[in-house]
Amino acid sequence: MSAPHNHAGHGHGHGHDDHGHGEEGAHGSLKDYAIGFVLSVILTAIPFWLVMAKVFDKSSTTAAVILAFAAVQVVVHMVYFLHMNGKSEGGWSLLATLFTLVLLVIVLAGSIWVMYHMNLNMMPSMGTDVHDMHDMK
Repeated sequence: MSAPHNHAGHGHGHGHDDHGHGEEGAHGSLKDYAIGFVLSVILTAIPFWLVMAKVFDKSSTTAAVILAFAAVQVVVHMVYFLHMNGKSEGGWSLLATLFTLVLLVIVLAGSIWVMYHMNLNMMPSMGTDVHDMHDMK
């Protein structure tokens, strides 16, 4: 059995932040985290206000604006909390993120398309039957 390694006294002469990444601020600073937090709060509060104050007449407009704020918030989280940029890991993390976003758009768009057509085709005569029932009263 080997003895547990004590990293505190390994004697390599480098600090915690010097891991050979070649990037300045790879772990982020308190300022970056504070900026990210403030932006996240703002990007959450504005859509909440839009819904509670009923700013837009159409719910579809409200939904589109909320989705836009959500997309911006995802970018804020990736930049300020996950520290993803074009330089980190030779751009591979950015490439993986773009691939994930493409797959996410395909899956979500396909799901919405399928649900819309299922709703439309499940009971096509239901809409006319409801109107007939109200006319009978």
